Amino acid sequence: MQFGSLQLESNLFLSPLAGYTNLPFRLVLREVGGLGLTTTDLVNARSLLERNPKALKLIETNEADSPLAVQLFGAVPEEMRDASQYLESIGIHSIDINMGCPVRKVCKTGGGSAMMTELDKTAHLVKMMVDSVSIPITAKMRLGWDDNNITAPNLVRVLEDVGVRAVFIHGRTREQGFTGTVNLTGIREVAEAAREIPVIGNGDVTTPESARHMIEATGCDGVSVGRGAFYNPWIFRHTDHFLKTGELLPEPAFAERVRVMRRHFDLMLEVFGEQRGCLMFRKVAPWYAKRFGPVKPFNKRVVQISTRDDFESTLADYLGWREQFVDADGELIERYRQGPMVPTFMQEDDEPAAAKRQVIPVPKGPVEVW
Repeated sequence: MQFGSLQLESNLFLSPLAGYTNLPFRLVLREVGGLGLTTTDLVNARSLLERNPKALKLIETNEADSPLAVQLFGAVPEEMRDASQYLESIGIHSIDINMGCPVRKVCKTGGGSAMMTELDKTAHLVKMMVDSVSIPITAKMRLGWDDNNITAPNLVRVLEDVGVRAVFIHGRTREQGFTGTVNLTGIREVAEAAREIPVIGNGDVTTPESARHMIEATGCDGVSVGRGAFYNPWIFRHTDHFLKTGELLPEPAFAERVRVMRRHFDLMLEVFGEQRGCLMFRKVAPWYAKRFGPVKPFNKRVVQISTRDDFESTLADYLGWREQFVDADGELIERYRQGPMVPTFMQEDDEPAAAKRQVIPVPKGPVEVW
């Protein structure tokens, strides 16, 4: 996969999730493997130019977090241009323009999904960005404002004409938000409208099979995963292997799940400090625990941790309590094994059973700026 001069190792991408796709999470996913490119939380161009501390924290990175794209939103061409130049000057590898955020507070400023309704203005803004930097500019969009205004196929050609190097397309409209099923036909129409640039599909990919089905059903060049990665950090590694070999890797052992969770915790404290890192990790740990089996005592305590010692004692006590449910290898005895986190599936009529997608809820938190 290549965006302009940027060569990527796979065609799998991490979608921005506000409040979640921070530096610790990106580093964890990179260490697990399979990722081609990660993207930061969405950041306001004006806040970046003002060197707002919160905005700068959103784009925090290090040498291991590479290659990296920053996702910008804004509706003032000069601000988007200047923010792009600043990001290039500090070594960012690519800039993604948010044209897909469905939330009112983003759209009312002319950013997010609102950019899909005025193609001439959007083209002018994007061209100003493209002409000001040498790193690739990409765009993340939805299918349109609503079912009566599906503008993405036209917009992808407009963007390609002004120099955008790739497009990420979420198969829902702004009106849908995160409800309903992803529209694979809509993604296919965008992929067919693009002349040469890659089109990356996004929406409801939670397994390697559903990733392959999206590629086969739409003709898109790659897949971007958001909520599916938060639920399963191994999804990129397993999907990359599956796309190359057709073989499904085994699910990680419990000990590996704990190791990765602990690594995530350590990085949270390293990046955000003990107090804030523990506070932020309270919303992360229960997602790891969804695959642990019987877990109520752990979840009850981990959402109250304030120090490293709190976390370590909570985990140690849980591991001791869990022994009554496991075999000699530390894996759950058959009668205690759980099914999928949410035993409900969304499936299109032509979608094979193996490609069924688990319904994963939108994580709690600052989703108002997704």
